[in-house]
Amino acid sequence: MEKNKNPLSPHLQIYRWQISSLLSISHRIVGVINIFFIILICFWSLSLLLDENNYELTKLFLNTFFGKFFIICFCWTSSFHILNEIRHFAWDLGFGFDIKTAKITGSLVIIGSFILTILFFLIGKNLV
Repeated sequence: MEKNKNPLSPHLQIYRWQISSLLSISHRIVGVINIFFIILICFWSLSLLLDENNYELTKLFLNTFFGKFFIICFCWTSSFHILNEIRHFAWDLGFGFDIKTAKITGSLVIIGSFILTILFFLIGKNLV
C-alpha cells in the first residue's frame, strides 16, 4: 500500500480560527452547561417544595460569592445561547452568509450577551 503524502485538510498547523468556528464550538459547550444549570435549578425547586428550611439555605447560598457567580454565569450562558440561536435562525432563512456579515453578527452575539447579562443583573438588583 502506498502512503498518501497529502496533508490533512484543514491541516492543524495552518488552520486559523474564525469567529464563526469559535461561536459554533462555544454554542455547543454553552448548551451542555445550560442543561446542567437547568437540572440544578429543577432540583433546587423540588427541594423548596419538600421543606421550607431549604428556602433559607437557598437564600443564604444565593447571597454568597458562588451563588452570585452561578446566577451571572447562567444569565450569560442563556443570553449567549439565545442570541446565537437567533443568528443561526437568520442563516436558516438564508441571510448573513457572507464573511463580513458573519463577522459582524458574531461580534454582536458576543457583545450583546455581555450587555444582556449586565442588564439582567441590574434588573435583579432593582437598579434599572
